[in-house]
Amino acid sequence: MIQLILGNKGKGKTKILLDKANTEIKTAHGNVVYLDKSAKHMYELNNRIRLIDISGFELNSSEEFIGFIYGVLSQDHDLEQMYLDSFLTIAKVEEPSEANAILDKLAGIGEKFGVSFIISISLQSGDIDSKFKETIIAEL
Repeated sequence: MIQLILGNKGKGKTKILLDKANTEIKTAHGNVVYLDKSAKHMYELNNRIRLIDISGFELNSSEEFIGFIYGVLSQDHDLEQMYLDSFLTIAKVEEPSEANAILDKLAGIGEKFGVSFIISISLQSGDIDSKFKETIIAEL
């Protein structure tokens, strides 16, 4: 399953994502991971949430990003939720139209492994495929 937080850069998507992660960890039965482009938000997250600063992994394409996601999943069979901040940056998405294909892959991965992906993405609802409209939890 995926959930989307949409809006232009600088509109407050990260704050919503952080608040949601910190709220959800209170009732989570499994592990929670937060992927970000830096460690800047480390002290804003509950200490039970594993922050992964993706900048140190030198990913060069969206295919490598998906491989990275599989790697995280393979190391943690109790993973329940993954929060992806600055999605276009960390997923190495070059064109907004490419985002739909990556979201589709993540939806399939989430269904197969029972993991929820909560994603902040600098797009508007008109930029994403209509099949993802129902997954929007906030649009700024």
